[in-house]
Amino acid sequence: MTNASALTLGRRVMGMIEDLAQHTDEPGRLTRLYLSKAHRKAAEATLALMQQAGLDAHIDALGSVVGRIEGGNPSAPALLIGSHIDSVVDAGRYDGNLGVVLGIVIAEALREQNIVPSCPIEIVAFGDEENVRFPTNLSTSYALAGHFNEAWLDGKDADGILVREALVQFGGDPHGIAALKRDPQRYRGYLEVHIEQGPQLEAGDLSVGIVSAINGITRARATVIGEAGHAGTVPMNMRRDALAAVAEMIGIVERAGSTRTDTVATVGVAQVQPGAINVIPARVDFTLDARSPDDAVRQAMVQDIVTECEAAAQRRGVSFTIEPFMESPATPMDKDLMLHLEDAVKSIGVSPLRLASGAGHDAVAIASLCPVAMLFVRCKGGISHNPAESITVEDADAAARVLLEAVKRIVA
Repeated sequence: MTNASALTLGRRVMGMIEDLAQHTDEPGRLTRLYLSKAHRKAAEATLALMQQAGLDAHIDALGSVVGRIEGGNPSAPALLIGSHIDSVVDAGRYDGNLGVVLGIVIAEALREQNIVPSCPIEIVAFGDEENVRFPTNLSTSYALAGHFNEAWLDGKDADGILVREALVQFGGDPHGIAALKRDPQRYRGYLEVHIEQGPQLEAGDLSVGIVSAINGITRARATVIGEAGHAGTVPMNMRRDALAAVAEMIGIVERAGSTRTDTVATVGVAQVQPGAINVIPARVDFTLDARSPDDAVRQAMVQDIVTECEAAAQRRGVSFTIEPFMESPATPMDKDLMLHLEDAVKSIGVSPLRLASGAGHDAVAIASLCPVAMLFVRCKGGISHNPAESITVEDADAAARVLLEAVKRIVA
């Protein structure tokens, strides 16, 4: 049951979300890419919110906004709370931003309740989680974990602008990245709240859920080469149709992802050559995205997909090659932090549900720095990366109360 004082937290969260949503690179829709003008404005707005909440805050060398409460013992290992403020193109307003503003709201609540945490609390608004503009991978959170890839600085966006150039224009400092590395001994854990981006909480009529693991991901590029020919003159049994072969392979991928527990497999891109209505396709390039919270299951699934696709290619007289370009291991959540979240969920009268995250998050990078845990918040229709992204003030309120209770338990 939501009471009036708790609902105040939810309203505060929603108000902050609305304030951040005005910062966009494209009028009429929310697009806030890393190191863009809108990102700078959103970072400055987030900085102001942190300072108003009593945090000692700054924008770091990579554009992340960092706020800190020293607590009763500034030398004790700190608790990190964070998420991201960058977005995809034509985004919703809750993805990432929700976790950032919840951290700030919790800092406000601790101050209003005259609670001095026993250790420092750091709140971080990362800037490069979506990795839409540049060919990077959680660069701002990996920097804190000490795993920033220097090659990312030479990555280019669609306009040919280098990351290092955009960073300087933003007001950042490529030479200051190494200093962002945190000492693992100085951090006790990381909490991240995020919209679910899926339908399970809504189906269970639950406001929040506890993430058990973040899926590992395999991504690969595949190519099938057949032979072009006239669509009207080559008999069906004499064709080496690359697209027909890929159609069978897409079915293989779909079956592989749907016949295992907690796995998904997707062909998201397919490019056909020569691409003429009256020509048999000679070549198709396509992608594979395979995910599972269990790395062994994911790897076995990918191997089965490759084996079956090779067999299909041989039957059809076409060639098949596949080249993996990304291997992201599964990230299990910390058991102790999960129990704190579970107890906090119970404290607001919600049955705790554990569920895997099919999407990646900054927690993947921070897991190499310290223990991590995540709380999911119900979103309407499971929709994300879309302007239709929506949560209720009641669910925002529930998430705030859970996070506040968990933080109290951790920093008591």
